[in-house]
Amino acid sequence: MRVILHNIRSMHNVGSIFRTSDGAGCVEKIYLCGITPAPIDRFGRKRRQIAKVSLGAEDSILWEKLGDEEYSEETWTERTTKQTLEVVNMLKESGFTVLAIEQHGQSILYNEYTTSDVGLNKTVIIVGHELDGIPEIILNRCDGILEIPMRGLKHSLNVSVAYGIILYSLVAK
Repeated sequence: MRVILHNIRSMHNVGSIFRTSDGAGCVEKIYLCGITPAPIDRFGRKRRQIAKVSLGAEDSILWEKLGDEEYSEETWTERTTKQTLEVVNMLKESGFTVLAIEQHGQSILYNEYTTSDVGLNKTVIIVGHELDGIPEIILNRCDGILEIPMRGLKHSLNVSVAYGIILYSLVAK
């Protein structure tokens, strides 16, 4: 399984996703796109905030940082969306099924998703920016959009919590 983190801002969310990925035992690689911080900064130092939450999982999961973490306000959305779209297209060309976690008009409830014929080893999960989510152009390239029903007053979960729910639901199938 592969994971794409599209413009995740919080180092705690990144660390939590690494730790959950390690715990599930099926994630081969995480792509860190756009403003998503990498476990290692540009000076080669471990980021304490990621390491504290991941408990070393950033050392056991292969990861790749794509692009800079700093973009100008005018172009960051366009540039990071293009970058993530390139990764999605590359993985789809390699036979991966791409699933987004997002509240969307075309989404299906995560527990109603039927696992693809390609299996977990050829599945990609994309999670997006904590406020803006995943851009429509990326969602249009996905093979499925999965949603977690929200029954309380709040209309969303923390991105790393939503990721954990979806990941383990796919592993259990």
